[in-house]
Amino acid sequence: MASVFCIVDDKHVPLYRILWVSDLPHFCGNEDCACEGRYEIRLEMDESVWANREERDEVLGALEAWAGGPENEDHWP
Repeated sequence: MASVFCIVDDKHVPLYRILWVSDLPHFCGNEDCACEGRYEIRLEMDESVWANREERDEVLGALEAWAGGPENEDHWP
């Protein structure tokens, strides 16, 4: 059985807490922004973790596997 956790920026994040994953890297233009070029992974309770591209792709793969894989897309309401 696959784990219900994925690692993002040295944190073990439960897959069931993830609400959405950004498709594009963050860009706000602020000089002091620490998240520039990273992908936002939005969690419950208005929290976010920030991932590099590889971590983001691993999270998406883990979510697909946890949901039963893309072959089960026809079963979603």
